[in-house]
Amino acid sequence: MRAVNALILERMGSPVPLIPKLAKYLVEAGGKRVRPLVTIAAAKMIGYSGDAHLKLAAAVEFIHTATLLHDDVVDESDLRRGKKAANLVWGNAPSVLVGDFLFARAFMLMVDAGSMDALHSLSRASSIIAEGEVRQLAAKGDIAASIGSYMEIIEAKTAALFASAAEVSAIVADRPQADITALDTYGRELGLAFQLVDDALDYGGLSKDLGKNTGDDFREGKITLPVVIALQNGDETEKRFWSRVMTDGEQDDSDFDTAMELLEKHGALKATLAMAEEKAQIAKDALSGFPDNEWKSALEELADFVVSRAS
Repeated sequence: MRAVNALILERMGSPVPLIPKLAKYLVEAGGKRVRPLVTIAAAKMIGYSGDAHLKLAAAVEFIHTATLLHDDVVDESDLRRGKKAANLVWGNAPSVLVGDFLFARAFMLMVDAGSMDALHSLSRASSIIAEGEVRQLAAKGDIAASIGSYMEIIEAKTAALFASAAEVSAIVADRPQADITALDTYGRELGLAFQLVDDALDYGGLSKDLGKNTGDDFREGKITLPVVIALQNGDETEKRFWSRVMTDGEQDDSDFDTAMELLEKHGALKATLAMAEEKAQIAKDALSGFPDNEWKSALEELADFVVSRAS
């Protein structure tokens, strides 16, 4: 990961001063680097001895960072990783353009890795992420959303990159298709668990100490799984409440507390986290065909960590 971080810093370089300045602001903001970590650990688990996985891991992080810059503009977010969102510091236009720069750098790294199949995997994931974000935008405030439609959105906007981050290690290591598929499954299910937990954390998870970013999804009218569950189990009065605050965007200072009460009433957060645990277990099960070693254990522990963040 030190080598990946060094590569990230190197490839952020540009003669245009604002580009590395803005990119560095977000890259060094303390992100967990979960996605490139998956690429590195998967490569180590299967005994890969080259260096293409380092370039691919850096590319994965650049793709993720680019989507964050674009997302914050779309969502009009105030905070990112505990810091003021880049678009509030430099403006929307620079954030979008630097995001484009990072996407371009990601594709240069993919080419440098020397694998057309890995390039295809990450290129496809990038396209799917964009589709997922557009679908989420179109579904904003839609209280008729189903669990199925929600899962399709998070599989696209989050799980696709996790899946590709895992499988590209098997691709560059020339492993059989069964190994590629197993790592794709691991990454996809890990990504689903990750997003489910994030969506529960937006309402505080199971902790009574709510984080400073709590309520962003609520204020933005995003219909995440906790809300879908509350809607499916709520009465007409409750549905009118959700329609007002999510569809119409008419919110006052007490509405978030009311939303929290409704989620608690219907066990929505517990149900969301239970699904996350199921996804994490499927991810771990997907590794069963690989030999036992410290890297396999690390990937299994990562799945447990992803879920434990909400407790």
